[in-house]
Amino acid sequence: MGGVGPRCNRAARAESWLPVLLALLLGAAVLLSACGGSSQSPGKAGSSTGPATTTGEGSSSTSSATTTTTITPPPALVGIHKIRHVVVIMQENRSFDSYFGTYPGADGIPGLAGHPGTVPCVANPATRGCVRPFHDRQDRSLGGPHSFAAAQADMNGGRMDGFVTEQERGMAGCAQTFNPACGNAGGTPDVMGYHDGSDIPNYWAYAHDFVLQDHMFQSDASWSLPSHLYLVSEWSAYCSLKNDPESCRSAPENPGYPPDFSHRLGNPVPTVPNYAWTDLTYLLHKSGVSWGYYVFKGSEPDCENNAAIACAQPTQSAKTPGIWNPLPYFTTVQQDDQLSNIRSISNFYADAKAGTLPAVSWVTPNGAVSEHPPGLITTGQSYVTGLVNAIMRSPDWSSTAIFLTWDDWGGFYDHAAPPRVDEQGYGLRVPGLLISPYARPGFIDHQTLSFDAYVKFIEDDFLAGQRLDPQTDGRPDPRPDVRENAPQLGDLTKDFDFDQTPLASQVLPLRPPTDLIMPARAPAAGRSLTHSPAGALTAFELKAVAQYLGISQAELRRELASGRTLRRIAREHGVKLARLRRAVLRQLQAHVAQTIR
Repeated sequence: MGGVGPRCNRAARAESWLPVLLALLLGAAVLLSACGGSSQSPGKAGSSTGPATTTGEGSSSTSSATTTTTITPPPALVGIHKIRHVVVIMQENRSFDSYFGTYPGADGIPGLAGHPGTVPCVANPATRGCVRPFHDRQDRSLGGPHSFAAAQADMNGGRMDGFVTEQERGMAGCAQTFNPACGNAGGTPDVMGYHDGSDIPNYWAYAHDFVLQDHMFQSDASWSLPSHLYLVSEWSAYCSLKNDPESCRSAPENPGYPPDFSHRLGNPVPTVPNYAWTDLTYLLHKSGVSWGYYVFKGSEPDCENNAAIACAQPTQSAKTPGIWNPLPYFTTVQQDDQLSNIRSISNFYADAKAGTLPAVSWVTPNGAVSEHPPGLITTGQSYVTGLVNAIMRSPDWSSTAIFLTWDDWGGFYDHAAPPRVDEQGYGLRVPGLLISPYARPGFIDHQTLSFDAYVKFIEDDFLAGQRLDPQTDGRPDPRPDVRENAPQLGDLTKDFDFDQTPLASQVLPLRPPTDLIMPARAPAAGRSLTHSPAGALTAFELKAVAQYLGISQAELRRELASGRTLRRIAREHGVKLARLRRAVLRQLQAHVAQTIR
């Protein structure tokens, strides 16, 4: 008995601890269940439960035959956050009226297609008459000058009647009719021409099936380089000190040319532009948001002289930036080691196919597919359709918003006077389209918009509403205003219905039937003093050549019209063509510097 007592005491003590042990085990089970249920991200709400599983790259899961735990999965994304991929496709040089001026229900050309008002007639100084808008069935058009000065002349204080005068000025000195530097085959100023759904059926189909924005204005009243700068940074500026954002001041015309551009102006030792102010990629990188800027290999879509109508086009690639690709020259992109995000268009197609598009994508064209004269409209439409089709076939389609626009008006007529938000804009009206599963089908957005609205949408979707604001973004610069906060600027979320059943993809044919008339033959690649077609000179070049040769402009025109080449004319006056070319280029460079700086 004496040996049994301790064992009994130990058993009695064990029995006394058993309820406590069971309580501890039960509490642990409850605690584990509670921890599993709170595994969602902070700030996210959700209520559904299920078997304990973990998903995602690099994840693992365990299970037991006798024990299960439950978790609440991350909630479904709501509202704007259903958009996980924003793609901005920017084409070139078309006004809203030139593409959608007769679209039903839009703010189109007065007096046409049931639109209220009287059909305008814009003064033509060449005939002392006027030109009314007309249906232009030509696939290749000319357009007009589209510099900052040309924008002011076209708008003419809000009268919107300077377009023909500006095109005539740009065509001065031209003797050949069918030359993209001179005019179209009919000789009528084509800036007053418009196209309809029989000409550009895919663009009108996107408008019909998704959203058309009929008050989309370019952010600045100028040409391609400032427009592309605004697209990614909300400003166009010239910075006097390397990498110093505080040294930047507004520059609506020449914020500093890329080297290839400057070289074509005759500068043998071009400098690298210094875009030191803050751009959107700085905020994206700071918040860990992926982005890509996709560049099409080919020729550059705009002229190095923005006041010109057509020109020879330099080569372009993902590694050769120009006026359409300003990001390599931003201090932020360099300092954040983000240059590799500027990629070839082939990478865009691959990313779309794989379902790995970044959160934010910008896509820019080459000269042939840009719709910038003399590029064919049908070629540009086919290229854009290919991009949209690639996204619609992508696993990313269900969470993508495509914004399609054109960088400037290209000299083409538009009747809507732009609102003024500051000394640089807004510029003239351009087409704007939204294509998305959550787009309100058939909706026409009449809000006042600009490229700033794209930046605002991206900031609201991915950056919790942070703006490019010197007071709050952590990298101050002296920009005149916070464009996203302009009271005139509309809200792109109104173009979406995030509660609707997502729209199905609508893959369109790359080459739909069209009423546009193809040109009889391709024109020369561009104009240059080394080319000799009669009249392939601007008015400035004609004047400079005549002065250097010591003859009148009228005499030079007669000699060119007679069929003699410029080389022969120069030789007859004792001058080598190379020497003449250098002299004219020096005058052009001096003229540009005096006009722009």
